[in-house]
Amino acid sequence: MRLLILSLNAFPYPPTSGPAEGRTFNLLKYLCQHHQVTLVTHRTTDSSQADEQVLKDLVARLQVFPPLEKSAFVQRGNSGIKKVTRFAQFLITATPPNIAYRFSPKVYAWVNQFVRDGKCDAVICEHSVNEMYIQPDFREQVQTVVDIHSSVYGWILNHLEAGASRNAMRDRFYLPLLARYEKRYCRKFSHLIATTPDDRQQLLALMPNAKITIVPNGVDLETFTYRPADPGGYRLVFVGTMDSTHNVDAACFFATEVFPRVLARYPQAALTLVGSRPIAAVQALDQLPGVTVTGRVPSIVEYIHQATVGVVPLRAGLGIKTKTLESMACGIPIVASDRGLEGLTVDTADVPLRALRANRVEDYLTAISRLFEAADLRQTLSHNARQMIETEYTWEIAGQRYDQVLSI
Repeated sequence: MRLLILSLNAFPYPPTSGPAEGRTFNLLKYLCQHHQVTLVTHRTTDSSQADEQVLKDLVARLQVFPPLEKSAFVQRGNSGIKKVTRFAQFLITATPPNIAYRFSPKVYAWVNQFVRDGKCDAVICEHSVNEMYIQPDFREQVQTVVDIHSSVYGWILNHLEAGASRNAMRDRFYLPLLARYEKRYCRKFSHLIATTPDDRQQLLALMPNAKITIVPNGVDLETFTYRPADPGGYRLVFVGTMDSTHNVDAACFFATEVFPRVLARYPQAALTLVGSRPIAAVQALDQLPGVTVTGRVPSIVEYIHQATVGVVPLRAGLGIKTKTLESMACGIPIVASDRGLEGLTVDTADVPLRALRANRVEDYLTAISRLFEAADLRQTLSHNARQMIETEYTWEIAGQRYDQVLSI
């Protein structure tokens, strides 16, 4: 098939830049083996000619637009007048301000012409943000697919319920409008893709008749290699982009509420928070005893390999967690919350034990203590988790599921 893939929210190389970039690039790699792919994306201030060349060599055609300029249509700033203006624009256009500002008339015109000229058989939006370039009548001419990554309505609702919203009053006010927005844009697509059963249920609650297929994330096993040995010790690691609300909440919760209890029991313990773009609240955690905040690092894998136990203490955030899958692939035993393990079967009676689950401070202390003190349990989780990744969560498997959607 001739596929037009839109990734205007993220320049999909290098795939280590973030979860959106990683998912898009690795699915691209698979789809390019079986289809003729045209990729449309925005150049970023960080992307290089070498990065573009990788994508050019991968796809049949690469259409790169200049770095995104914030739309003049959306009033930026925090004054009362600008906040009211943004809300009014949301009310009128049914598109959230943080999405509307990304709109590019040049991209819109290019995509419209490409589809109208019959140059593709299917259009895929890699992330729901790209929906603004899809017109409802495209469905009469081509397949239209959106890989949602995570329900925007469900994401905000989940953050409010978990107490992780940065602006709870605003988010509660916007919630009905977000539900309206998600319903509106999803109607433009012949098929929706979600990453977990929870996310699928969230979308079905809004659109009971929608066609939704689950395509989970995968892991590049050549990058996230299985560690050669258990290093022992008392080192904990949490990995994630440190400006994302769910990761910030998790890092602050774990470093201030859980880790002091761990440190009191194990004075040698250390906690490393690994991830790019740490905001001030995360940077401040570096001052706590035993805590290190790294910022962006050359190799996340090295930090995972060197730690004794990986923690994923998320309290908010829908969707399958790439950080959990990649840590499991590296062979580090995992202690994670229900959110951190969303979409994964790890501790039911019908599967080998693959991770320890914790949601309360006491649960984390108990689970981490078990792993610090039992090398055989660490090895069991390490082996079982890696085996699960190899058999269920590779990008090859995810790509095959994606292909099935296109064949419907």
